[in-house]
Amino acid sequence: MSTNLSFYRRDLTPQTSPGLAFANGFDDIRQLHARKGLISRRRWMARFVRSHLGMTQPRLVLAGSTVMVTRRTLRRHHLFRPDPAIRQLYLYTLAVCAREFGVLVHAVTLMSTHEHLVVTDADGRLPDFLRRLHRLVALATKVLRTWEGPIWDHERSSVVRLLTEQAVMEKLAYVMANPVKAGLVRRAKDWPGITVLPHELGRRRFVIERPEGFFDPDNPKWPDRIELKLTLPPGLECGDSPASIRHAVAEELDRHERLAHQEIHVRGWRVLGPERVRRLSPYRRATSFEPLRGRNPTFAVGRWQRKLFFEAAAELRAFRRAYRDALEQWRAGFRSVVFPQGTWCMCRVHGAFVHT
Repeated sequence: MSTNLSFYRRDLTPQTSPGLAFANGFDDIRQLHARKGLISRRRWMARFVRSHLGMTQPRLVLAGSTVMVTRRTLRRHHLFRPDPAIRQLYLYTLAVCAREFGVLVHAVTLMSTHEHLVVTDADGRLPDFLRRLHRLVALATKVLRTWEGPIWDHERSSVVRLLTEQAVMEKLAYVMANPVKAGLVRRAKDWPGITVLPHELGRRRFVIERPEGFFDPDNPKWPDRIELKLTLPPGLECGDSPASIRHAVAEELDRHERLAHQEIHVRGWRVLGPERVRRLSPYRRATSFEPLRGRNPTFAVGRWQRKLFFEAAAELRAFRRAYRDALEQWRAGFRSVVFPQGTWCMCRVHGAFVHT
């Protein structure tokens, strides 16, 4: 039986299968890494995947979307360990960036190793908001912790669009229950760091003084004092009363806490407690197992919403298909091509036309 040896050639010809091309590229990446010691092998790997396998998906950015944002620290170091300084730094930066980019903040929980936000992107400027927020938090945290190197993990932020009222309330409760799920405290109200509780939704106001040591007091961009007001998500304001919304989120939070307690019992964990959380070294890494590069959802519709889930998935596939078609035309030189609504990078960076 004859064997088609063309699949085993080192050069990446059209006959090369994507999987084998990926494997063959490892040697090229190692050679490039040896020649360019300042550039990590991981960056070369990501560049190879994007150029040869086209695995990066376009992000859908729509004005008025309510989203949950998650991003973790580099290798899960406890750089955001709860203390007054990190609290002031993060809330001040969040307030400044939210005001600058017109973002409405509904809930925030800052864990020792990652952040959770539920916000509404009123003006369709979420990528600018996140880039600015994460850059300022990183630079200020380096000064505060005397830390050299990156603050944030190399993976980009997880942004989940919340498409239904049920999804919004579930994610609000999820954000609040995160310290309990991690086995750090028994109840969400016991978390010593930045968090929001159900009765504070749409009510709480943070008044934050400008932190010392990083923000220039002579620069008018950094006010002496700024207020961060938490609002109810726009979709929820049009429905039930604020009291019923808070009650529904409180019930969902209780469910999350019960499930977390059951999981902690099954795993045989011991709850760390707020006092030991405060004593953690910010230079230590979390030791609990956490799978890397798992599924990263981009939207949520709530539990048991099977029909809505498939409709949202179909809309997302249609957007990505239209985006890829438009991008192919753009690369072919047709600058008048119109990208689908929700395209952000091609519009803001390259000036492409976008459906409105």
